[in-house]
Amino acid sequence: MAAELWPVSDVLAFLAGSWRVERTVRDLAADVTGTFSGTTDFTAEGDGLRHFESGMFEWRGVVRPAERTLRYVPGEERGTAVVCFADGRFFHGLDLRAGRYVADHPCSADLYRGEFTVYGVDAWRAVWRVKGPAKDLLLVTEYRRAEDGGGPRG
Repeated sequence: MAAELWPVSDVLAFLAGSWRVERTVRDLAADVTGTFSGTTDFTAEGDGLRHFESGMFEWRGVVRPAERTLRYVPGEERGTAVVCFADGRFFHGLDLRAGRYVADHPCSADLYRGEFTVYGVDAWRAVWRVKGPAKDLLLVTEYRRAEDGGGPRG
């Protein structure tokens, strides 16, 4: 039985705070699986949020630190967001008002297709399928609000 979707009226308010992150990265072509475990902090920056993720990434038996930064700004429609890379380039839109959203991001000849699903005030998932001549990946990320993450929002 599928989990019930949780509509989010304001994606920026919902995401604000700290989240525990568990990610599985599968290279389908090479039949290799890696994992990432860490935190994501969404902190106020300008009219949006700064997304900073940090943790440890294990790939082919090697564990090393990993981090990334994104920026979430208000979208054109109330309650939505635009996700940008740290350098300001557009990544994808995000609209969780129905509890689920699908976004595409072409990158050279590869296509990143992200599916975002909210399961409750403290739980959501991002699944990215990356397909093309250079990549054949499946990335599944589970987010759980950290106990000190500011409580439910949105």
